[in-house]
Amino acid sequence: MLTVTQLARKCGISRATILYYEREEILFPAYRADNGYRWYGEKEVERLKAITSYRSYGLPVASIRTLLAQKGKSQAQIMKDHFNELEREIQNLRAQQKAIVGLLQEPALLTDNKVTKARWVNIMKAAGFTEEDMTTWHKKFEELEPTEHQRFLESLGISENEIARIRGN
Repeated sequence: MLTVTQLARKCGISRATILYYEREEILFPAYRADNGYRWYGEKEVERLKAITSYRSYGLPVASIRTLLAQKGKSQAQIMKDHFNELEREIQNLRAQQKAIVGLLQEPALLTDNKVTKARWVNIMKAAGFTEEDMTTWHKKFEELEPTEHQRFLESLGISENEIARIRGN
């Protein structure tokens, strides 16, 4: 039998993660002593290995909970659903790349102030961007090229206050 700390060391994760999995009801100790100590056996070690494996695939805890509660076809279906969600995300990113490439092929649009905020938003939506995608795009732009991001936002004729909000300042 292993304590939380011993289990964490054995599986190469933090003690806090194990306790989080317990709060999320996907991992429970085999035994809990009167002093509150949690004890884990081989069955729990195997379950934790399965959880960490699923997490490495990017599955959310809610899906892992479902996977662990059911066997067979439902496991495959959850993995297929996750695969399809990843595919949708990849397609959204490709659409974002195409929109940016299209804009970069006509840089005068930005320097001549022909693209307004409204027009830019319409371009992004037409390329398949959601509001969340646009927020993520701005965060990445800010992270990678803050000066250029500022210039880009100014070129769209956006007010200083809104630029500050978009940039997270």
